[in-house]
Amino acid sequence: MKRTLEQLCTDIGLRMTRQRRTIIQAIENASDHPDAWSIYLRAGKADPQICLSTVYRTLRIFQNAGILAGHRFKDGLHRFERDSDERHGHLIDRTTGKIIEFRDREIERLQSAIAEHHGYRLVGYRLELIATPLTLKETAKGREDRVG
Repeated sequence: MKRTLEQLCTDIGLRMTRQRRTIIQAIENASDHPDAWSIYLRAGKADPQICLSTVYRTLRIFQNAGILAGHRFKDGLHRFERDSDERHGHLIDRTTGKIIEFRDREIERLQSAIAEHHGYRLVGYRLELIATPLTLKETAKGREDRVG
């Protein structure tokens, strides 16, 4: 069973304040990769007294503790997600900014092989694919190519 962010904080001895709990809820309820401002706005709905500096400070504490991972995607915003041992990449829609997480064993195998070829053991990776949606014509052609 996956431990909650609050449980992870407690496990490493972080004191759980009302503000930290509110920030954790904003992160855990996110279906995207929110930036600090988005987390502040979401947390502010639950606790109007929370301030932006508290959000930034808490995010930094969580990152330093290995509870959150930060990413700076092409949009320049520092976005956050729960830190995980599960390796994954991000497919970023250049037109909308939507971020899609994906896992691919073949990509992981290839990256490990590349590292080993150069005398290294892969311990992590960062993979970002920047894309635009296929047009209807491109989608139909792809189907034809697979069938024919």
